[in-house]
Amino acid sequence: MRYDMKTLAGMRRRYAPALIAADVSLLSAGDRKALEKIIQSARLIEDICLRQTWSGTVALREQLARDTSPLGKARLRYFNINGGPWSVLDEYEPFIKGVPKRPDHANFYPEDMTKAEFEAWVETLGPDERKKATGFYHVIRRDESGKLKAVPYSEEYRDLLEPAAGLLREAAELTDNESLRVFLRKRADAFLSNEYYDSDAAWMDLDSPIEVTIGPYEVYIDEMFNQKAAFQAYVTVRDHEHTAKLAQYGTFLQDVEDNLPIDPQYRNPKLGSDSPICVVNELLGTGNANHGPRTAAYNLPNDEQLISVKGSKRVMLKNVQEAKFQNVLVPIARIVMDPALLSEVSFEAFFDHILWHELLHGLGPHKITVEGVKTTVRARLKELYSAIEEAKADISALFAMQYLMDKGDLTAEAEKALYVTFLASAFRSVRFGITEAHGRGIALQFNYLVDEGGITFDPASGTFGLDIERFKAGVRNLTHDIMTLQAEGSYEAARALLDRFAVVRPEMQAALDRLSAVPIDIEAQHAPVDPA
Repeated sequence: MRYDMKTLAGMRRRYAPALIAADVSLLSAGDRKALEKIIQSARLIEDICLRQTWSGTVALREQLARDTSPLGKARLRYFNINGGPWSVLDEYEPFIKGVPKRPDHANFYPEDMTKAEFEAWVETLGPDERKKATGFYHVIRRDESGKLKAVPYSEEYRDLLEPAAGLLREAAELTDNESLRVFLRKRADAFLSNEYYDSDAAWMDLDSPIEVTIGPYEVYIDEMFNQKAAFQAYVTVRDHEHTAKLAQYGTFLQDVEDNLPIDPQYRNPKLGSDSPICVVNELLGTGNANHGPRTAAYNLPNDEQLISVKGSKRVMLKNVQEAKFQNVLVPIARIVMDPALLSEVSFEAFFDHILWHELLHGLGPHKITVEGVKTTVRARLKELYSAIEEAKADISALFAMQYLMDKGDLTAEAEKALYVTFLASAFRSVRFGITEAHGRGIALQFNYLVDEGGITFDPASGTFGLDIERFKAGVRNLTHDIMTLQAEGSYEAARALLDRFAVVRPEMQAALDRLSAVPIDIEAQHAPVDPA
């Protein structure tokens, strides 16, 4: 394809420019000064993530920046949206001449390394070295003799991690909040030691007007093994009113776990003791937090050992969600939904489902035993893990909310709005493409629920509706199917489920074609933060 100005402009219009801002006026003077240093540190994270994406990404960005022509500026803008020269919404097709196919190994492994070579090498390692090789925080390189070796992030990215750590330490001296001070110091130490457990635990305990998430977390860009964590940063301020309102939901989690529609042996009789929920407004996102479709919420950490001890924290990006709802979901609903259902589309239902999606990441199987060997769902499902886990969180969130509505713990008045808004949002998610974990996961759910009779289609109007009772039954059945294959660590069952359902069928494709003028996501434009 020829990527001229007109083509690039059309591709970029799929991202609606949206101002993302937050009120910092209530921060103390010390916290405002700390915030300035945190933002400076977060900006360094962008370059680390670009280096992780591909060996040529940083040099290409510098080349694009030198081209000040209108076409050069258009290329750079779209590069910055995607975090590289591959268009996320076009199944990672390169949009710059001369760029290779997006590598499955990103820049975490040698370019000439095969899966078979890596797996054979891992088999030769002792337990400690194997943990490094397959863990989150080591890249794989070749030594002078050409053999594979694990290199810690603290060494590979030291030129950027040292100044980033220094800025976090400066921020720690300026903040008035003790929990933030502890986290910043521990995270600065982790950048240089490559030991992240203590700082992740400190992040779980963070109780501060400034909520900052900075470091290596998600594994999506490692499409070879889903093992290596990409760097990202979210700098946010806490919405205390909504955080307090939603904190009660954490008290329901063990009850939901105890009643999941799976064999009782697969349930966790004791979840981690802490499962904090934070509602925040974003000031800045960098690295993997700022590439392609924007994250509306996240659930961290990903360390199964820490999750078993501390649980996990759910962070809801309220201002990002509002921008997505208004710019994308509402226009979609007007085109693809049965008009009689439009009044049920609500931001509250959208917000609550995203919240419960994040909560349910922490429930269900994580650490499992297969054929007498202790392992994890992530390790067993390999490159299929992310799509299956995203589908699990989505569908089991609906199960959990219905279970709590039936008990009276959540208001049942929102039941219809929940399912209607979920259906409208399914089209929003699948437009990210079914090579992306969230889009692939939602296609799986959508087609499963169609086959269960929960989602209906009117050929005359081309719009979709609901049979709510069948929808509920489908939700329960799919929650069972996904969590059971996770508990059994069945790669084969995961593959079969995705092969059958994670596709775009003709009815959905026709609806997607009608959405061509609707933005797919937002292009976040962060308002400047005044440190005064």
